[in-house]
Amino acid sequence: MGRPGVSARPRADLLEHARRIVVKVGSSSLTTAEGGIDPARVRQLVEVLAATAGRGAEVVLVSSGAIAAGLAPLGMRRRPKALAAQQAAASVGQGLLAHRYQEEFARHGLVTGQVLLTVDDVTRRSHYRNAYATFAKLLELGVIPIVNENDTVATSEIRFGDNDRLAALVAHLVHADLLVLLSDVDGLYDGPPTRPGSRLLPEVRSGADLAHVVVGAAGAAGVGTGGMTTKLEAARIATGAGIPVVLTAADRAAAALAGGDVGTLFHPTGKRRPTRLLWLAHATEPKGALHLDAGAVRAVVERRASLLPAGVTGVTGSFVGGDPVDLVDPAGVPVARGLVNFDAEELPSLLGRSTRDLKAELGVGYEREVVHRDDLVLL
Repeated sequence: MGRPGVSARPRADLLEHARRIVVKVGSSSLTTAEGGIDPARVRQLVEVLAATAGRGAEVVLVSSGAIAAGLAPLGMRRRPKALAAQQAAASVGQGLLAHRYQEEFARHGLVTGQVLLTVDDVTRRSHYRNAYATFAKLLELGVIPIVNENDTVATSEIRFGDNDRLAALVAHLVHADLLVLLSDVDGLYDGPPTRPGSRLLPEVRSGADLAHVVVGAAGAAGVGTGGMTTKLEAARIATGAGIPVVLTAADRAAAALAGGDVGTLFHPTGKRRPTRLLWLAHATEPKGALHLDAGAVRAVVERRASLLPAGVTGVTGSFVGGDPVDLVDPAGVPVARGLVNFDAEELPSLLGRSTRDLKAELGVGYEREVVHRDDLVLL
C-alpha cells in the first residue's frame, strides 16, 4: 500500500501525462565490447525516442559516451585514468557522438541540438536562467536537445557519475514530467542482480523501501562507470523535487516509454524547489567553509536568514566571491551550502562585526551579506 497522498497511478497513465521527458543513457548501453560506439545501439535508441516524440512528447536526451567515442580515433584501447587524457578523448568523441545522433534523428525528420553543461551554467544566477531559456526555445522549435557534461573543460565535474546526477538536475531544470534512466540492468534489485535470490523492486515509494537494498561494488557490476549508487542518487534528487523516475535496461526503453510494467518506478517524494538551489546542493563541491556561532546557525537553519559577518567565527579554504562554500556549526558539521559574496582573504577582517560598522569604516560595498539567503540551501 502507498503512503497517504501518494498517487498510485498505473504506469500507462503516468506516461500519458508526461509531456516532457528526460531520458539518460549510459556509455555501457551505447558501446561495443571493444569500447567504441555501437551504431546499432544508437539507432535502436533513436527509433524509440523518435516514436516517443511522434506521440507528442518533448524529449531531452542526456547521453554519455563522448569519451568512449573518442578512444578509437586516438588509438586508445581503454578509458584512460588521467583527467587530461579523458578530456582529450571527450574533445574528439563529443563531435562524433553528436554527429551520429544527428544522422539517426534526421532519418525520422527530427533536428537535434547539442547542449554541453558545466556546474556554473546552472548555479550562478545569470547563467542558469540562460540555460533554461535555451532548453525552452529548443523544445519550442521541436528540437531534440542532446545533453552532456562539458567534459573537455570540466575538472571535478567530470566525475559526477556517468551523467546520472546531471540527468536528474536537467530534468528539474527543464520542468520535466518524467526521468527515464537507461542502464544495462533491467531495474533495481535488492541485492547484486547476478546473485541467486535477488529480487527486482518494481516500485519505490520512499526511502524505507530501500532499507534492505544492497548496492556497491558487487551490485554495480556491469552497470557502467556510474554504478547503481549514482542511479539511486539521481532518483533521490529527481523524486525529491517531484519528478517520477523509471530505471530500466536500454533494450527495454520502448516498453518503459510506452508505460509498460518494466524496470523500477520511483514515485515522487517531494515538491519542486528553485532550480539553482537544487544544483547548489547536489552538483557543487565546496571551495571552503565558513564556521558559524550558535546564533548564526539558528538564524540560517530556523529562520532561513542570510548569513552576516557577525555570525562567522572562522574561515577555511581558498575561494573567491561567487564560489560555493559550506556553512558549518560549532561542532564542525555542515548545515548549509551557499555562494559566498567575499574572497577568502577578505573575510578574516570582517568576522564578528556588524554590517553597519563595516559600512561606516569600509564603505557601502561592505554592507552586504556573507551569503544571501537566496543563494543558500540547507543540507
